[in-house]
Amino acid sequence: MDYDQVILGRRSIRGYKPDPVPKALIEEILALAMRAPSSMNTQPWNFYVLTGEPLDRIRAGNTERNLAGVPHSREFRIGQAFAGVHRDRQIGVAKQLFAAMGIAREDQAARQDWVLRGFRQFDAPVCIIITYDKALDGSDDTPFDCGAVATALVNAAWSRGLGTVINSQGIMQSPVVREHAGIAEDQVIMKSIALGWPDESFPANAVVSERKSVAEATTFVGFDD
Repeated sequence: MDYDQVILGRRSIRGYKPDPVPKALIEEILALAMRAPSSMNTQPWNFYVLTGEPLDRIRAGNTERNLAGVPHSREFRIGQAFAGVHRDRQIGVAKQLFAAMGIAREDQAARQDWVLRGFRQFDAPVCIIITYDKALDGSDDTPFDCGAVATALVNAAWSRGLGTVINSQGIMQSPVVREHAGIAEDQVIMKSIALGWPDESFPANAVVSERKSVAEATTFVGFDD
């Protein structure tokens, strides 16, 4: 695929085939992603790539703690709840997904199952945990750089036929993640990315989230009309 095809075609994938993803292919994707820009070439990111039994243990621990009502322990600050237009966009994509999956507003069981899919890393065969060096904690540049590498990663994966979804549910119970992924104490857990071969029969995978226009997002200064 050329660049435009990757950018315009990529979707967040929430349903995966169980087929394994070759380690060599993941290494190739990471090598591409790590060409992302970073502040003064600090390259703060590290990756913990999980599959098989360790990933299953994280899925189980995340789900059990969530159902037991254990408060989240996300290490990277979560911020305030969305409001205004940002909340509207959040609700908008949720409506798109629930409509695709046939989940009615009053179907609480189906809605809870949908939430738990996130804690299970959407049952993807691979999970990539992005961390950054604790020595850089507090720098605004560091999460910006990690966002850049995450974007590059999901686009590189799509160019190779793999689907992804960047998510926070998978790292909300950080003690579970840290234990079973063997994450070093000098790392801050920032984000997780589910990765695998898209299941094209999964209805939510066809959802294309709406985007605001260039005109809405951009102010041009000093240009001739």
